[in-house]
Amino acid sequence: MPFSDSKRDIVIVGLGNPGRAYARHRHNVGFMVVDELARISNSSWKKDRVDAEICKALIEGHSITLIKPQTYMNLSGKAVAPIMNRLYADPSRLMVIHDDMDIAFGRVRIKLGGGDGGHKGVRSIMDSLRFSNFIRVRLGVGRPPVGVPPETFVLSAFDPQDETAAAHLVSGGCRAVQFVVAYGVERAQQMLHSIKDVPVDSAAAL
Repeated sequence: MPFSDSKRDIVIVGLGNPGRAYARHRHNVGFMVVDELARISNSSWKKDRVDAEICKALIEGHSITLIKPQTYMNLSGKAVAPIMNRLYADPSRLMVIHDDMDIAFGRVRIKLGGGDGGHKGVRSIMDSLRFSNFIRVRLGVGRPPVGVPPETFVLSAFDPQDETAAAHLVSGGCRAVQFVVAYGVERAQQMLHSIKDVPVDSAAAL
């Protein structure tokens, strides 16, 4: 069954840290994807009553609520949970878009449920909702170079030579969201994950 068949709200959360200082960091690719979804939908962001920016967008012909928590990453759930409650949204129809160091740079994966994978933003949402079986769109940023701590790596900007691949990563994240909305999780996974061994410089194929 397509994910969009139900009349319940579809909520899509992009994870990141607020402020210009963090804007191009690897940890903010979730923000970058929802910003692009808003742009291609000709939709605009507004400040919500809680610590979040919110946007109503049209994706694959369906009305979607996009959220950017403004609480900083580790407290993302404190922004997401009140909006979910206010919308009477079904958490099983929640998509969370986030960076993932366990996936090669430039690749995108869709996952339903599971643990937090060490991602504190995902963990905060799980704890606040008391629910873990939501959809994750995982954006591969790769592993840090030898000697660079993971926290330093994700809280740093993409290297200039990686900007094109980063743009392709964002495009791939948007495509993953569109697939889920239009076809459902299982079919979207099949469509997205059928592309094998995509090199970074061909990440747009995602």
